[in-house]
Amino acid sequence: MIKHAKRLDSVEEYYFSKKLREVSKMIALGEPVINMGVGSPDLYPSEKVIDEINSSLSDQVAHKYQSYQGIYELRKSISNFYKKYFNVEVNPENEVLPLMGSKEGIMHVSLAFLNPGDEVLIPNPGYPTYLAVTKLVEAKPRFYNLSQENNWFPDIEELEKSDLSKVRIMWINYPHMPTGASASFKQFEQLINFAKKNNILIINDNPYSFILNDNHTSLLSVDNSKEVAMELNSLSKSFNMSGWRVGMLLGSLENVSRVLKVKSNMDSGMFYGVQKGAIAALNLDKSWFEKLNIIYTKRRELIWKIADILNCTYDKNSKGLFVWAKLPDEIKDSEKFIDYLLNEKKIFVAPGTIFGSEGEGYIRFSLCIDENNIIEALKRLEK
Repeated sequence: MIKHAKRLDSVEEYYFSKKLREVSKMIALGEPVINMGVGSPDLYPSEKVIDEINSSLSDQVAHKYQSYQGIYELRKSISNFYKKYFNVEVNPENEVLPLMGSKEGIMHVSLAFLNPGDEVLIPNPGYPTYLAVTKLVEAKPRFYNLSQENNWFPDIEELEKSDLSKVRIMWINYPHMPTGASASFKQFEQLINFAKKNNILIINDNPYSFILNDNHTSLLSVDNSKEVAMELNSLSKSFNMSGWRVGMLLGSLENVSRVLKVKSNMDSGMFYGVQKGAIAALNLDKSWFEKLNIIYTKRRELIWKIADILNCTYDKNSKGLFVWAKLPDEIKDSEKFIDYLLNEKKIFVAPGTIFGSEGEGYIRFSLCIDENNIIEALKRLEK
């Protein structure tokens, strides 16, 4: 009998992979489920992006293997983008690495820097992939709890009271998913100082910078941060290109080259047409984001009304593609509550617990849903 690897015992199938099968089955049976749980943009990319990928298909090199580092024009566009919006200088020759989605980057970074038994600081609540990948590479997860009282920012003083000698990586994610909290430049400075003091590689996962957010911040904007820091970013959310799988990793020459060693053994380069479309996206002017955020502002205001009906509280200053809502105190189990909404109201939202134990008592609404569907969900809850 063929046995699976022991590492699979430490991870579970991604929550949305399982839950969406249930939702899809209900829809197939004719039930009118409104999916407000998943952060996959429903809007289209810019026409310029679509035109660019179409026109690129006849290029002589379009259907050949591509560079593991991506074409230079893409790396240069990423570099220019970071200079324009984050005031961060990165050398397109060797400090930028295009990725097939930033999720891929989480695995590549972990393989490049972690040995079995090394410890990894993971936010709670936070993106579940940080935990899953840490376990898959046989490192040891160490959660740092985030709280609403501290605006979902790590308690650095508390962390420094513990033994950090085995910690190799710290994952952060600002603007934060799922809560929408943001971090200031001063807070990024604190994190860089913490990383230098304790010899920890700190990685900011930064795909939500442009959604309902005018203050674009990067961990790499801190002086000399590349010594101990890297940053992931993505075109999925900001440019409605989630299915294209275009991400990027930025950092020092030394650290990026280490990740490239892993990546070059995992794929044979990103499809040329996707790279050309990504270049067109990165070169859009800021009016693209302004138009996008007009739509998301309207959707968020409607979802706030849903949260009000459910007697939830929420932060109107949060950023990103989601509304993170605190359930009334009398509701003790967020997963049971979302099952109630799904079964009784045919509305699916994400329970806070899938992002960690500190997510209990919260639910997360996605803004990636047509305004008419949000209005329909509102009507169902008003009955």
